[in-house]
Amino acid sequence: MNELSFDEKKYLLETIRDIKDFPKPGIVFKDITTLLNNKDAFNFLTDHLENRYKNYDLDFISGIESRGFIIGAALSARLRIPFVPIRKPGKLPYITISQKYSLEYGFDEVEIHIDAFSSKKDAKVLLVDDLIATGGTAKASIELINQTNATCVEACFLLDLKDLNGSKKLKDFVKVYSVLEV
Repeated sequence: MNELSFDEKKYLLETIRDIKDFPKPGIVFKDITTLLNNKDAFNFLTDHLENRYKNYDLDFISGIESRGFIIGAALSARLRIPFVPIRKPGKLPYITISQKYSLEYGFDEVEIHIDAFSSKKDAKVLLVDDLIATGGTAKASIELINQTNATCVEACFLLDLKDLNGSKKLKDFVKVYSVLEV
């Protein structure tokens, strides 16, 4: 069950609500709260991810703020491995390292605790987020993981917004898996 069938993908996709013109006109926002609110769909998703990653010999799962926390933490509980959050600046209480990334107009930044993976030498980390668009946040997160002497072995997304080419940009750095593509 490493890949879902067409019907299984359709089932999950039908549980995700489209919100037109959010957060600004012309954008169709993929609202995954409806999937999370559907116990059968969310359990189906986490079953799928557990089956995909149970033999990866992972040491950690790291999720990107904030929806990556939900999926990543649920998967880490299933796999019985630690979860490490990647957050916006100023949200983590201990010493952090940060990575900036470009936006259309300006830049943003993500942070991780400097000792996030120190309990395991050469830790293998799975990066998780709800979606990949242009890939800037995910690329910065992968760079953060790798700066800590851990290795990001794969980046996993619920949704890949294919027209924005983010997953293509990441494939030069890490293996990418998207449950759904839109």
